[in-house]
Amino acid sequence: MDPLVRLAVAHYQFEAMRKLQKHPVEFVRESEPKIYSHELMDLIFELPYSRIQNVTAKKIAERQTASVYLKELVKVGVLEEKPVGREKLFIHPKLLRLMTQDANEFKSYK
Repeated sequence: MDPLVRLAVAHYQFEAMRKLQKHPVEFVRESEPKIYSHELMDLIFELPYSRIQNVTAKKIAERQTASVYLKELVKVGVLEEKPVGREKLFIHPKLLRLMTQDANEFKSYK
């Protein structure tokens, strides 16, 4: 692929990720204000998945509360819960899709 085309694609992906990062902040702040925190919203964009351990390591919440926060994000449709062995991963499907596909658009949360 032409380097200029690659650069353009990367730019559009970056812009789409920036838009996506703003979108759940507003949605969670309105739908689940009790669990909203800037740190939690930043965390779910560090990787396309989160674990309870990630939340506790960033000192956002203790283990039990971290579990509640992530499960609430599943309930409102921001994350998807996937068991992996003895652990649960909380997948951010919209971010994962932007990172792995050429599409630079995402559907709004409801």
